[in-house]
Amino acid sequence: MNDRLLRAARRQPTDTTPVWLMRQAGRYLPEYRAVRGTIGFLDLCKNPDLAAEVTVQPITRLGVDAAIIFSDILIPVEAMGIELELGDKGPHFPNPVRTAADIERLGVPDPVQGTGFVAEAIRRTRRALNDSVPVIGFCGAPFTLAAYMVEGGGSKSYILIKRLLFEQPKLAHTLFQKLTDTLIPYLLMQVEAGVSIVQIFDSWGGELSPWDYERFCLPYLTRMVKEVQAKGVPVIVFGTGMSNHLPLLKRTGADVIGQDWRTPIDEARRVLGPDVAVQGNLDPLHLFLPREELEQRVVDILRRAGPVGHIFNLGHGILPPTDPDAAKFMVEAVHKHGAALRQGA
Repeated sequence: MNDRLLRAARRQPTDTTPVWLMRQAGRYLPEYRAVRGTIGFLDLCKNPDLAAEVTVQPITRLGVDAAIIFSDILIPVEAMGIELELGDKGPHFPNPVRTAADIERLGVPDPVQGTGFVAEAIRRTRRALNDSVPVIGFCGAPFTLAAYMVEGGGSKSYILIKRLLFEQPKLAHTLFQKLTDTLIPYLLMQVEAGVSIVQIFDSWGGELSPWDYERFCLPYLTRMVKEVQAKGVPVIVFGTGMSNHLPLLKRTGADVIGQDWRTPIDEARRVLGPDVAVQGNLDPLHLFLPREELEQRVVDILRRAGPVGHIFNLGHGILPPTDPDAAKFMVEAVHKHGAALRQGA
């Protein structure tokens, strides 16, 4: 196996910097669009054969150092007993979670019964790849999932989830606890199916102040990280707009902290210290730069991050209009200049 990603996550030497892309299996790839044109998004997530097929596509085209299983962070939430609609306009919950009775009705599902198709997709992906690269498993963080559930979908102000936190904190903690009790077995199922590393997406954690993040998020994330690490699997925690939360994210004990593009990665390293690996952090829109400028941005990040304990990635998911050739160029530039960095060039 090409184990660069796993070695970097554990801050061990590698021959070059490993790279993968968030949303690397998705709408920017014509081969993905060909599959997606025949099936709905949610149905695709639940079809192990097709989910494995689209998971493998970017490995073949881009040469990235890992596959991330094709799924969605809201899949385990649906299994808790709430209706979910997923389409091109994003997620929608027709019946949001707003009251104590709504939270009481949510179940804590058996992961195999409720989401076993994810585990099967992982197994089929590993077979298709012949274990040539690691497979990344993932889930959303409790706050991010709760935000979707309470708001009913995406939000600009997050007023409903924040009011729940501030007006009914005990109820909010009940929801977070139930989500955590669902997510840990869900991640462990993925580990059992063969993922070598997992990422927890706290996409909306940056909407909270550090004080509120420490109170409402940190205990649950910390528990999730430790439960997965107990199985010998490293954990990445990633969120956007969380530069002020880096000391808190370090306290989760995660092996790797992902960075968005808003903070230079060397500054993040100084805050996190030497015992945590970092991931990131090219602006996804930099893939629209002329190739020479794109290469310069890649080199700058590599130099700032250093040769040990760095996983190259975008600062958020790759965007649908992106030229796949630009992504491939970026991957090749990371490998080329990452190797040169280690040779002192």
